[in-house]
Amino acid sequence: MEKMERLLYEASVEGNATVLQSLLEKDPLILDKVTLNQHDDMPLHIASMLGHIDFVNEILAKKPKLSLERDSQRRLPLHMASAKGHVDVVKALVSANPDACSAGDRDGMNPLHLAAVKGRNEVVKELVRAQPHVARALVQQDTILHLCVKHNQLEVLKLLIETMSDHEFVNSKDADGNTILHLAVADKQIETINFLVFNTTIEVNASNTNGETSMDILSQGPNDTKYQQIIRCLTRSGAVEAEKESFFAPIPQNSTNKTGFDNKKYYKKPHLEKDSKNDNDDWLDKKRNTLMVVASLIATMAFQAGTNPPSGVWQDDSTTDPLHRAGFAVMVRNHPNYYHVFLVCNTVGFVSTLSIILLLISGLPFLRHRVFLWVLMVVMWIATASMSLTYLVSILALTPKPDSKPFKNVVNGIIFVWISLMTFLVAAHAIRLMEIFHKSPHSRKKPLST
Repeated sequence: MEKMERLLYEASVEGNATVLQSLLEKDPLILDKVTLNQHDDMPLHIASMLGHIDFVNEILAKKPKLSLERDSQRRLPLHMASAKGHVDVVKALVSANPDACSAGDRDGMNPLHLAAVKGRNEVVKELVRAQPHVARALVQQDTILHLCVKHNQLEVLKLLIETMSDHEFVNSKDADGNTILHLAVADKQIETINFLVFNTTIEVNASNTNGETSMDILSQGPNDTKYQQIIRCLTRSGAVEAEKESFFAPIPQNSTNKTGFDNKKYYKKPHLEKDSKNDNDDWLDKKRNTLMVVASLIATMAFQAGTNPPSGVWQDDSTTDPLHRAGFAVMVRNHPNYYHVFLVCNTVGFVSTLSIILLLISGLPFLRHRVFLWVLMVVMWIATASMSLTYLVSILALTPKPDSKPFKNVVNGIIFVWISLMTFLVAAHAIRLMEIFHKSPHSRKKPLST
């Protein structure tokens, strides 16, 4: 009997279906006996693990119930075939017993879980097609998506999300309240993060049980190259850090929760100065970027207006008029006073915006101060006002009857509104600047010592 069992074992390793048939003719119960006496060297498990499809089909034809036999790790033959990626064997086993798809091993993992963590895409497709509900089974409160991220299986993750197409499934949380985005950020899986943020319905500002968002998780790691790439990706998607107020809740001394764990570990120590500095830096960066964009736009407009003045340029030369030369501005001859005002205002706007651009790209350390930014904003106001006057002078030069009363009323009304708006902005910012200086520590008087 031991000799036949050894032959059966060797046949299962080699995938020799002919030997299997011969042994079954001699002893029709040999498969049952081997399964009863052994736990890890069962023929169907071995053949499934090695991908011997003919051998597997022969056993399933004779004893289909053997597909539900478990080894010492509580694994079915389908677990072995799924982990190894043998698609044909998986199809045969699923066809013999579809319930095997939902069977969990000693760790609670079903065949689909094993295929996912091993990156067996074709097996995952087959199992999900056969039994879609098994994809929702949990492993110690981890979904199959959490397992994919933990084992860095991006392709399987994409396949499952596209196949399931379920918002709640994508945003499922593990025992610690972490979504798959939390895990991907913690492990700095850049490709996974990009996929989740831009191709799924993941909630980028979801919080875990500690009240941490994905941005909070990222801030806990080193500021390296991956950090910079991830923070740009998360910022573009609208991700923010958790509300600071949630970290300042009073914590009773020596308090514990109902399970006996110390509550203090679930709270962060507030870093007011650091958070304030980061917020200030973010505000300054946004303002500088806005100034750069607007300055570039105004500089382009001023350059075009300077090289292509209103009314254009002469296309030929005149022998009698020295101002009538090819390439000279027509406005110089027809409206000399307007042209001088036009040229001055346009030049002021052009030079002002170029100065802003030059200072912003210089990288000087004092550029990160609010006062300097306020100065740049004043320069931008001057440039904007200059371009407005440039436009007004151009309209006056191009309008056939600038002395008509309706035209004057409209122009005067526009000028009045513009001057009022500029006055309001200058006054508001001046008052704000004085309040900043008044509230600064250096402006406060020291109390008299007694």
